[in-house]
Amino acid sequence: MTTRENKIDRFFLIIVGLLLSLGVLIFISASLGVLAKNEKLFYSVLFSQLVLGLGLGLVGMYLCLKIPYKFWRKYSLFIFLASILITAAVFIPHLGFRHGGAQRWIEIGGFSFQPVEFLKFGFVIYFASWLSWAKNRVQDFKFGIFPFGIMLAIIALILFKQPDIKSFILIATTGIGMLFISGVPFKYILGVGLGAVFLLGALIFFTPYLQERVKTFIDPSADPRGSSYQIQQSLIALGSGKIFGRGFGQSIQKFSYLPEPQGDSIFAVLGEEFGFVGAFGTIFLYLLFALRGFRIANNSPDAFSRLLVSGIVILIIAQSFMHIASITGVFPLTGVPLPFMSLGGTSLMVYLTAIGMVLHISKFSIRK
Repeated sequence: MTTRENKIDRFFLIIVGLLLSLGVLIFISASLGVLAKNEKLFYSVLFSQLVLGLGLGLVGMYLCLKIPYKFWRKYSLFIFLASILITAAVFIPHLGFRHGGAQRWIEIGGFSFQPVEFLKFGFVIYFASWLSWAKNRVQDFKFGIFPFGIMLAIIALILFKQPDIKSFILIATTGIGMLFISGVPFKYILGVGLGAVFLLGALIFFTPYLQERVKTFIDPSADPRGSSYQIQQSLIALGSGKIFGRGFGQSIQKFSYLPEPQGDSIFAVLGEEFGFVGAFGTIFLYLLFALRGFRIANNSPDAFSRLLVSGIVILIIAQSFMHIASITGVFPLTGVPLPFMSLGGTSLMVYLTAIGMVLHISKFSIRK
C-alpha cells in the first residue's frame, strides 16, 4: 500500500454539489413564503444564506483544501476550547440574545450567528485527535468512555442552559459513532447509549415543552391547532406532493401554513413541490454522501484522518435524518436544520468548511 497526494474525490464533490444545488433551489422557493409577508426580511434571509453562508462556506472549503489535515490535529485542543468559550458567550449580556424562548445566538455588528455550529465540529476535531492519540488504549475505560463522558458533561452544562437539546443529541450520537469506529468494546458503547436514553428521559420528565413534543409524536392529531400544528401541516404538504409533486415553486403550504418553511419545515416544502420521487431522491443523495464519505474515511492515511472524516460524515447524516424523520413523523419534532438546504448561514458555512477537510483528506487516500 502507498500513500501519496492524488486528486480530490470527484464523486464525493459531485454529491455535495447536487445536494447544495437542490438546497439553493428549494431554499429560494421556500423563502417565497417569507416574501409574501415581509419583503425586507426576505432579502435579509437570502443575503444571510446565499452570500454569508454559501459564499463564506465556499471560501472555507477552498482554504481547507489547502490546509494540511495534520494542522487540525496539532491545534485540536485549542479549537475545541475556543468553540466551547464562544458557545458559552451567548450568556454574556448585550452579546448573546434570546429568540423563541432560547438563548442560542450572538450578535456582533448587526450580524447574528449560532455558535453551537462551531462547537459541533470543534468536538469532532478534538475527539478524533484524542482517539487517534489513545490508539488501542481506547478499549480501556479511562481512555475511551471516561474522557468522552467528561466532554459531554461540559457540553451539556452549556447546551442544557440555552436550552439546545437537539444539538446535544447530535454531538452525543456523533461521539458514540466515533467510539465504535475507534474500536471501543460494544458493551461500553451500549452502556453509554443506555445512559444517554436515561438522561433524555429525565430531561423529558422535568421539561414541559419536551413532554409536549413527545405527546405530539405519540398522537399527532391530539392538538392540531397547538403542539401538533407543525407535524399536521408537514404531513399535509408531503401528502399533497403525491408522486411527482406540484412543481417547483408551487407549494401552497409554505404560505401561512408551515412554520419556518425555509428552515425547520424545508423538507415538507421539498416533498410538496417534488413529490415522493423528489423526497426519495434527496434521501438517496444523503445515503450516497454517507457511503462515499465512509469510503474516504476507510482509505484515509492514518487514524486521525479516518476518525475526522467519519465524525464529519456521521454528524451531517445524523442531522439530515433527524430533520427528515421529524418532518415525516418518525421522530419527535426537533427543529434541526437540513444540511445544505435549511436556513442557517452559520450552519452552511461550517458544513462546507468541513467538506473541504474531507476533500483534502481524500487526496491522500491509500492506494492498494
